[in-house]
Amino acid sequence: MSERAQRLRLVEALLFASAEPLDEAALTRHLEEGSDVRELLAELAETYAGRGVNLVRLAGGWAFRTAPDLAASLRIERRVTRKLSRAAVETLAVIAYHQPVTRAEIEEIRGVALGKGTIDTLMQAGWVRPKGRRAGPGRPLLWATTPDFLAHFGLDTLVELPGVDELRAAGLLDLAPIGEFDPETRERTADPDPTRRVKP
Repeated sequence: MSERAQRLRLVEALLFASAEPLDEAALTRHLEEGSDVRELLAELAETYAGRGVNLVRLAGGWAFRTAPDLAASLRIERRVTRKLSRAAVETLAVIAYHQPVTRAEIEEIRGVALGKGTIDTLMQAGWVRPKGRRAGPGRPLLWATTPDFLAHFGLDTLVELPGVDELRAAGLLDLAPIGEFDPETRERTADPDPTRRVKP
């Protein structure tokens, strides 16, 4: 067996054995000096492209995941307890799109006070974490999403979050409060069409 084939096998084994995506630096530590881990990953991704398991980029790393077109065939329908409340889902969305963001800013964007355990629930899920403090009175904690958030939702980076047009096309913006929120000024502008009605 050639040295390159052995390196491919090692990278493949490392990725299969890992419970979370591995970045190139982590893989390089296990390879001989001078190994081109990017070429090895590209070759593995091509090898697995047509199979039931694909090698994909997630959360800044690489991981094996079931091929997307097989999802319907693998789905097992069963009753599951709803894990997140609507408030937790909204809070997660605010953090994802406005991070880093303080608790007060989350409340301002949502228009309601944040429940005591909402952020704790998101932290327990491993999807949000503290990311420093805002300079200013009280130095409030800043909140941001984690690599586990990206991996869970099948994203490599935050750039892949759906944009305004995609959310509007899906009808998700119809539930937004009247008026637009400006992340630069952190203020809500007046609704340009006061006759508009928000969908129930």
